[in-house]
Amino acid sequence: MKSFNVHDAIVVGSGPNGLSAAIHLARSGLSVKVIEAKQTIGGATRSKELTLPGFIHDVFSAVHPLALTSPFFSQLNLETYGVNWINPPAAVAHPFDDGSVVLLDRSVNKTARQLSADGPAYTRLISPLKDSWSQLSRFLLGHHTIPANPRLMACFGLRAVRSANSLAQNLFTGSRAKGFIAGLAAHSILPLTKPISAAFALVMAVSAHAVGWPLAAGGSQNIAAALANCLTSHGGVITTDSPLESINTLPKTRAVLFDVTPRQLLHFDALPLPGHYRNQLSRYSFGPGVCKMDWALDGPIPWKAPQCSQAATVHIGGSLDEIARSEAQVWKGIHPEKPFVLLCQPSLFDTSRAPEGKHTAWAYCHVPHGSPVDMGEQITKQIERFAPGFRDLVLARHVIKANEFADYNPNLIGGDISGGAQTFLQFFFRPAFRFDPYAIPVKGMYLCSSSTPPGAGVHGMCGYHAARSALRNTFKK
Repeated sequence: MKSFNVHDAIVVGSGPNGLSAAIHLARSGLSVKVIEAKQTIGGATRSKELTLPGFIHDVFSAVHPLALTSPFFSQLNLETYGVNWINPPAAVAHPFDDGSVVLLDRSVNKTARQLSADGPAYTRLISPLKDSWSQLSRFLLGHHTIPANPRLMACFGLRAVRSANSLAQNLFTGSRAKGFIAGLAAHSILPLTKPISAAFALVMAVSAHAVGWPLAAGGSQNIAAALANCLTSHGGVITTDSPLESINTLPKTRAVLFDVTPRQLLHFDALPLPGHYRNQLSRYSFGPGVCKMDWALDGPIPWKAPQCSQAATVHIGGSLDEIARSEAQVWKGIHPEKPFVLLCQPSLFDTSRAPEGKHTAWAYCHVPHGSPVDMGEQITKQIERFAPGFRDLVLARHVIKANEFADYNPNLIGGDISGGAQTFLQFFFRPAFRFDPYAIPVKGMYLCSSSTPPGAGVHGMCGYHAARSALRNTFKK
């Protein structure tokens, strides 16, 4: 391992949370170094040519619903450091077998009108939350904050703690509205009959109406690059190709912040974790994984519903019953024959992703944790169902199976892209039952990954909160 100079704080891992933690510490006047095991920074925000030369693919995250909402990112003004956000006309397209589609438009009313008789119910559900999104998002992405509007939070909470199935069945009568909500809720990677799965549908919908679901021009790697530029502008240092196996190899420093999962934390040599904390971390669970496909395409995807081309994200699964069945099967260890597929078509809105006239797309479906199964055929069949002729456009493909994700990013254990199962208890208490979930009970050590609140997403808030904990407890600022 490479040698390091002494710094006030060291951050292990250069994902959005690790970089955000480092930035907040550096902006507070501290000397900070980030060490990254891989040759490039970014964690789950990496981009590269996975298929053919000239075709740029996001290796993991591609669409960022919480990036423009993040209170911390809004402080940084990442545009000045190189990010150009692209907001497609619609956040999501949800096609159906009859050739129709529901587009999640920035306008609540335009979206509601596509839901026929369920439109008024959708408007009553979403409009109050959208109008108060600034307050609501600050609470949801905060930690131990008192809601500025308790009535709003009560309104949200009463619906959010429910299952997505209950929310859809009780509020809507038509299959289009129910299927549309199911697709949003499936981002939870939970069975749609489980509590809090409704919360994901609400947050996904309201964030789309409030700020959109943006792409980063040129690829998600540019988010990491912008965060790195911000860090170095405040004196921070980043070292890559430097895997850490033992705490003893770190130089003397006042604080260490780990952008890793609890499982990795348990395996660092010479880290003196107390027995009770070690036991809690050992019980931290990981959820289903994903099998992800990338394609170089000879043209745009030929959707039966042409309006699908107005959205970067397409939810493929049809009805509530079908999506719910698929998600339940995954938790039972079954590989669905008709999986829910989340597809992204960035080159429709960002021509830098592919050679002229060509396109890129990626998609994933949920699979049992650590699955070695290539779901490429099942994913392709689902796309063909709504876009006949898709298969004929494929110039090259690349697959990452669930059991291979950790080879690309050690935080994605078993293909779990959420840093841990988002079950009821782990949603509220991750990674352990502690008032300060970021402070490791070892002097000067902190956890700043998506295994801490508020969880998964490219928003940097886990790192920001961990850095604030370090400032309070180690640096007394």
